[in-house]
Amino acid sequence: MENIKPLHESIWESSLLMLKKTLPSHAVGAWFEPIMPKGMRGNVIKLEVPNAFFCDWIDSHYKKQLIEAINNIHEEKIYYEFVVSSKGSQVSSATLSSKPAPNKKQTFMSKNNINSQYRFNNFIEGSNNEFAKNAAKAVSENPGSNNFNPLIIYGGVGLGKTHLMHAIANGAIENNVNTNAVLVTSEKFTLDFVNSLRKNKTIEFAQQYRSADLLLVDDIQFFRGKEQTQEQFFHTFNVLYQKGKQIVMTTDTYPEEMQGLQSRLLSRFNSGLSVDVQPPNFELRVAILLEKAEQNKLTLDYKAIEFIARHIKNNIRDLEGTIIRILAKSSLLNREIDFDLVNSVVKERAGGKVFGDITMEDVVKKVSKMSNIPPKEIIGKSRKMEIVEARHASIYLCREIIGASLSSIGIYFGGRDHTTIMHSINQVSSKIKRDIKVNNSIVNLKEQIEELL
Repeated sequence: MENIKPLHESIWESSLLMLKKTLPSHAVGAWFEPIMPKGMRGNVIKLEVPNAFFCDWIDSHYKKQLIEAINNIHEEKIYYEFVVSSKGSQVSSATLSSKPAPNKKQTFMSKNNINSQYRFNNFIEGSNNEFAKNAAKAVSENPGSNNFNPLIIYGGVGLGKTHLMHAIANGAIENNVNTNAVLVTSEKFTLDFVNSLRKNKTIEFAQQYRSADLLLVDDIQFFRGKEQTQEQFFHTFNVLYQKGKQIVMTTDTYPEEMQGLQSRLLSRFNSGLSVDVQPPNFELRVAILLEKAEQNKLTLDYKAIEFIARHIKNNIRDLEGTIIRILAKSSLLNREIDFDLVNSVVKERAGGKVFGDITMEDVVKKVSKMSNIPPKEIIGKSRKMEIVEARHASIYLCREIIGASLSSIGIYFGGRDHTTIMHSINQVSSKIKRDIKVNNSIVNLKEQIEELL
């Protein structure tokens, strides 16, 4: 007896055939062949994708073609629903659907905005964020029952603050499924408050927020200048704090330095714990890129990974964006992912400045010219003060401009170990902060080296 394929497999097989007729082969290979049909629920086919980026990309670029392909030979209207693979992404819930969402009664806030992909186990830890992660994890395990209330996570854009905040919410719910975790942006809090005023439902607004066991507010700096919103948040904060409920906030600035917030709010903020996240160092950037490449099924050799890490330095979001850009460009242009493609993407995202052709030898030569010390002596073993200072400056610039790894710098500078190299870098960093002459000298050297481009 002939085996009959399940309906979902048959639908997907015919859909792929249709897509191959209407789309370029590289697009089908990159975006549709990795998809696995996982079953049917009524007239909805479940399609498993490797990661969340697939959902967004297909929805943005190929949604129409996918809907037409799925419904090509079927009389009944068929919808699709994406689920993200649980392998490496920690999520298996629906992400995007072609089926129109049912009408729901409007409420001031939704608890569905907690992103289940943001977990502590997929947060890449380094010296720049270790303390913040440990504090966040402690809060998620015992919300409201420690001295970390409120917990404020501060730092620049794209450094992982939001990831940690969602991880706190997910961790708290995992530990106690009954936890009422409410996560909103400051803009959402303001909008909900304005709508409550407009509809004369301020009591309902207050009840919804003040019933939270765990209140998480992203980007509180946007409360600046909004006096009534600050007033509402102040009272909400007090109610929750007095009940022993946990409050978590993120901001771009150290709380005491925030302008435009009421002093009594700042006083409440300072009663808890403030932790910062810093831009990732070179090693952490490499680790992040390796993880993101694996998540996106992207094969990059280590040379390309290091190249990206040297030039994309600002934040984690830029690193993720670079990986996605490489993947997208390869697919849309039907190009193999090689170093030339990586180089072109990095140049686009780095504003055209790429130090790929500058070597450690170039750096040493510039320092040699300025200090009148031969390159051999800078690289050598001499302990004369002026030579040591030139060596430290050279090592610092090799790290700062080229982004060379500690081990490669150590090899170039006579086989020194990574702790010695780090000591040199720290020495210069410290001097730059307290000695204007050293600072000006390093700035001048950087400008000269950049002229080599």
